[in-house]
Amino acid sequence: MAGTNPRAARIAALIQRVVASSIERELHDKRLTNITVTEVRVTNDLQIAKIYWTQLGHEGKETGERKRAQQALDQAKGHLRTLVGRKAGLRLTPQLQFVFDEVPGEAHEIEDILALARKRDEELAKARATAQYAGDADPYKHDDEPDDEADDEFVAESGETDEDYPENE
Repeated sequence: MAGTNPRAARIAALIQRVVASSIERELHDKRLTNITVTEVRVTNDLQIAKIYWTQLGHEGKETGERKRAQQALDQAKGHLRTLVGRKAGLRLTPQLQFVFDEVPGEAHEIEDILALARKRDEELAKARATAQYAGDADPYKHDDEPDDEADDEFVAESGETDEDYPENE
């Protein structure tokens, strides 16, 4: 694509300027309002130019507006190719292909997901700050504590001794 060939990159930048300005100034089609050309990629042989575009639409009507804009761009493809050929001065003008750019919409979705994750992290941090252990703070036995304290307490409370239980011997 355009990144590997410097000439293709220059042609892509030229096509982007020509198409964007033509949509804005020369094409008087209401379906093309709020259209933005985000990127142009040209093949290394300069035969095909993919023009990525996006549209700022009205809430709830995005898909219908996108379809109408795609139809308008397809109808204006020949006129735009003629303008590109005049400006570029190439022997062969690239074939134009218009592709709706999904990246801006996906970026907003990712930003929303990240905001939700940050909110959950803040809630978890607040809960962690006031959290307490369910049992003892230190549930593990340590070597410095004798194990037979519980046995001595049992004997003192009941008054029984090991002699009362011959099976323990």
